[in-house]
Amino acid sequence: MATLILGMSLPAIAQDSKLNYTYSELPNKDFSGQQLRAASFARADVRSSNFHRSDLSRAILTEGNFMNTDLTEANLTEAFMDQVNMSGADLTNAIFTDAVAPGTNFTDAEITGADFSGALLDRYQLSQLCKRASGTNSITGIETRYSLNCKD
Repeated sequence: MATLILGMSLPAIAQDSKLNYTYSELPNKDFSGQQLRAASFARADVRSSNFHRSDLSRAILTEGNFMNTDLTEANLTEAFMDQVNMSGADLTNAIFTDAVAPGTNFTDAEITGADFSGALLDRYQLSQLCKRASGTNSITGIETRYSLNCKD
């Protein structure tokens, strides 16, 4: 028999990070190589910023503006990134394993070697990504086309 404990709250995913950039205006900032696990960038404007080799695993990017951002070799495993603007971003060798990205815009993003294994993507974006998917992720060894389940 299960016991219900009232008044007990479970910690939110983002609570293992105190970094909160929600609604921040941070264009052209250098976040390269930083530990940003579970940080919140919800509705943040970080266009043209540098996240090269940053750990954004479990981060919350909801409705963020990552247009023309450098995310090469960034770890976005299990990131919650619904309705994010990733247009023109460099996602070369980025890891999106198990990321949740409905409504995210990847128009003109460079995705060579990106690993989208298990990521939740809109069908339209998936079809657009498959048209230009190529390469093998230098970190995970997974082919981009394979990670997107692209049909030949």
